[in-house]
Amino acid sequence: MAKAKTAFVCTECGADYSKWQGQCGACHGWNTIREVRGVGGANKGARGARFEGFAGSLTEVKSLDEVSLTEQPRISTGMQEFDRVLGGGLVEGSAVLMGGHPGAGKSTLLLQAVCHLAEKTPALYVTGEESLQQVAMRAKRLGVPTKDLKMLSETSVERLIQVAEAEKPKILVVDSIQVMHVADTESAPGSVSQVRESAAYLTRFAKQTGTILFLVGHVTKDGSLAGPKVLEHMIDCSILLEGSSDSRYRTLRGIKNRFGAVNELGVFAMLEQGLKEVKNPSAIFLNRGEEAAPGSVVMVVWEGTRPMLVEIQALVDMAQGSYPRRVAVGLDQNRVAMLLAVLHRHGGMHVADQDVFVNVVGGVKVAETSADLALLAAIVSSFRDRALPQDLVIFGEVGLSGEIRPVPSGQERIYEAAKHGFTRALVPKANAPRKAIEGMKVIPVTKLSEALTALEDL
Repeated sequence: MAKAKTAFVCTECGADYSKWQGQCGACHGWNTIREVRGVGGANKGARGARFEGFAGSLTEVKSLDEVSLTEQPRISTGMQEFDRVLGGGLVEGSAVLMGGHPGAGKSTLLLQAVCHLAEKTPALYVTGEESLQQVAMRAKRLGVPTKDLKMLSETSVERLIQVAEAEKPKILVVDSIQVMHVADTESAPGSVSQVRESAAYLTRFAKQTGTILFLVGHVTKDGSLAGPKVLEHMIDCSILLEGSSDSRYRTLRGIKNRFGAVNELGVFAMLEQGLKEVKNPSAIFLNRGEEAAPGSVVMVVWEGTRPMLVEIQALVDMAQGSYPRRVAVGLDQNRVAMLLAVLHRHGGMHVADQDVFVNVVGGVKVAETSADLALLAAIVSSFRDRALPQDLVIFGEVGLSGEIRPVPSGQERIYEAAKHGFTRALVPKANAPRKAIEGMKVIPVTKLSEALTALEDL
């Protein structure tokens, strides 16, 4: 009998160690090293044969200019927002990893897409967490066509591959990768080694047969994908479905994509009939009151390849304790603290004794710096208890010396605001359009002091 080998692997970066230790020397994470067991001896040959030619069939050596540049055809999922995040559709032989919190709607979204795709191309849906009856009940509730979709309840990767080789599906969905297991790996399903081996086995099958592979993955408590980091390196596209259980809207964000742009954002509304795509997300995030309120302003953020209008709110109030609070929802809290220091130094506003609460409406997470100027405008509006005009849109990056820096795609942002009826825009001078935009008054600024003066004159 082959003797089992024991190794210690970091769950964050995949680094191997001969013994356990508290901190990973590669990624410096604490308590991330777990014991994994493998096999050796008699099974080495079979395992080596299984991973031979991992990325597909072996090919001859070619020079770079001999490689064909024919664009790979895309297969539409039937949802424009889903296709946008995927880079325009599905690519044959690609592996897509979808993550999200429990109840976010991962299985619902995939079931809707695969049921419609099965009408045109063979598809196999493999469930390891639910019974076939549970999936059938969900499909009936969603009202999707179920006649052409093949179903399988299985957790063994070897058995799954045997069925896939016989059925020859063009689309294969595995829900989820954390419950799959490989026979010659002596560890529990969901462990580092099982997730890594199962994903490698399935990805190799997809590459060699041209099958489109969907893997559903769990997330940890901090929102990152569970399992070893090498799992994200194996696949071609990593997407994350975000949204709290009490929120009506879900956002699908591209984290990695070898066939398109990253950080693309697709917006869906959770209804009784499943997830319905929102083709104009700016409209749902701009559901403002009829009367203008202090501390509220609209900014234009750039998500992937399109602009999106989002409302940002700020509340400044006298601190009740000895330490003022700085709370940011949807924004980087450290950047908010930095901008408050810039506002005090270059704007002449003292808010050190004030509690500052900042929120991006709709649950959107803004990571780019174009929200800096809008954030400070909302804080100033709340501090002075003076509402800003509702037809005003603001964007721009604020530097530590108080300068207003330009942001990418500035003119496209202004045009998007004009489409939604905004008539005034406070923007960096470098982003101001050369030709006047009909119905839009552009106010260019170069310093924070100029921006604050312009806000007072509105």
